Amino acid sequence: MTALLILDPMIRGGAIALFLLWIAILARDYHDVLAARVAIAMNLAIIAYLLVPIFRPEGPARFPYAICDALSVMVPAFFWLFVRLWFDDQQRIGWRSWLIVAVFAILPLIQISLIGALDWFSLEIWVLVRIGMFAFAVAGMWIAWRGRAHDLIEARRGFRAALVGAIGGFILLATFIEMFHNRDMNPDPGRFLTLVAIVIATFVVSVGLYRFRLAELFAAPGMAPKRVKPSAAPSLLAQRLHAVMADERAYRAEGFSIAMLAARLGEPEYRVRRAINGEMGFRNFTAFLNGFRLDEIRAALADPAQREVPILTIALDAGFGSLGPFNRAFRDAEGMTPTDYRARAGAARLGDSEIG
Repeated sequence: MTALLILDPMIRGGAIALFLLWIAILARDYHDVLAARVAIAMNLAIIAYLLVPIFRPEGPARFPYAICDALSVMVPAFFWLFVRLWFDDQQRIGWRSWLIVAVFAILPLIQISLIGALDWFSLEIWVLVRIGMFAFAVAGMWIAWRGRAHDLIEARRGFRAALVGAIGGFILLATFIEMFHNRDMNPDPGRFLTLVAIVIATFVVSVGLYRFRLAELFAAPGMAPKRVKPSAAPSLLAQRLHAVMADERAYRAEGFSIAMLAARLGEPEYRVRRAINGEMGFRNFTAFLNGFRLDEIRAALADPAQREVPILTIALDAGFGSLGPFNRAFRDAEGMTPTDYRARAGAARLGDSEIG
């Protein structure tokens, strides 16, 4: 037990230093990227978790203990937001997701208020917080795992499993242990397991992230992928990719995957991934497909011969499985709804005819 008393501050201090270094790199190089900002928030919450055992829930250290404790339970929520933004290369998160996180954040604040004002600990709130932590952690792990086949960044694709096991597993283990541990300073098997999890998670995340090239870590805001055309002197594989997608409209096939595309081209998947990412600038296969789908849809919405065709029909014909993903992709690309786009295209045609 004496060894644990010595190792505990050493391990926590080392982990805090590494997470602070990651925060500094993200703040310096990616301060304008939402995924990086959420990662910084997640790292700060992890640091708060590591600091909690330093303070006591009573006496002069009661206030910093409450702050660190409340912030630490937000790790799973920030993890859920981070994997959605990073692995799916999203530049924004819908208001419903932010509302879910905000409502969850209120729970520990209410608990702190009840303890401070009434000296009353609410078991119901404690249970809700733990359920929420488990739910966010599992959801984040699932998101990170499910999209691995569509990830075109090789380093990130290989890192998905490591992140699921390291951060996601750490969150689940720590949450489970906290259910049966009162967070005192006395070393016990639960504390030992937590220390082991801290070492593993910190090591895996540090090694995984620090081997990324800066250019491939996050997508820069507002930078659209390059649309390679045959005249741009692309490689032969890129030309074949463009022909299959733009001319043969392979993206229309239901459930079209990178494995299906590679089989159609007779090429290994890794070469197809490398061409789509390296030459065309796409970071995930879904964005690659949607780029061609949206080209077809924009042309259809601007076509006067198709002005009576329902937008949903146009979207489904282009390969979108449902209206929700289509609307989000179109708004992200055009900054307006498909209905507004069609109306503006019609107004532009009318203006041109009047001028003529």
